[in-house]
Amino acid sequence: MPADRAHELLDGLRGRLVVSCQALPGDPLRAPEHMAAMAASVTAGAPVAGVRVQGVDDIRAVRAVVGLPLIGLWKDGTEGVYITPTADHARAVAEAGAEIVAVDATGRPRPDGRPLRETVEAVHGLGRLLMADVSTVEEGVVAAALGADVVSTTLSGYTPYSRQQPGPDLELVGELAGRLAVPVFAEGRLHTPEQAAAAIEAGAWGVVVGGAITAPAAIATRFAAALPHP
Repeated sequence: MPADRAHELLDGLRGRLVVSCQALPGDPLRAPEHMAAMAASVTAGAPVAGVRVQGVDDIRAVRAVVGLPLIGLWKDGTEGVYITPTADHARAVAEAGAEIVAVDATGRPRPDGRPLRETVEAVHGLGRLLMADVSTVEEGVVAAALGADVVSTTLSGYTPYSRQQPGPDLELVGELAGRLAVPVFAEGRLHTPEQAAAAIEAGAWGVVVGGAITAPAAIATRFAAALPHP
């Protein structure tokens, strides 16, 4: 991607909200047409800057109805490195219409045994930007050195060696923002607008919020749990 276009794209996300439109396996909303409708709904009624979408079919469906930047990924599996785990997955995500390709950039072994560098090169070769989903400061530093255009705290708490906490890892946001020259996004366990604002104050370039906005079952569960039981 030309430097001026990359700058324009990232500048449009600065200080703003990206909504993650995903549904878990078995959820009635897990279909491309439903995710496209969800993305169209959240972007039509609020000043949302972008959308994060899982799966090649969902990316294509959302791209057809939303003109905002898309952060795309492909979850293949449920354990270890499964967020856009290989260069081939990354190419498919880019070709489906995502301007930014999100990949697991933790230090864990990748399923094809190939280095993260190859995925970075594949994404850049297609003129797209790469978002490195990390769980620690060290992983973010390595990813940025390999050429990641953006680093996100997505996987904090999802690796056994990272911080385990119920809320967002704002400490990691601040640590990464203080050390990296590339934009740092806050993602993961952002449950309230106040937490999202706190992430920006901690140094986040932008915030990615998913379940607190786009997971009806989880939202309903929180409301129900807050009510007194007869």
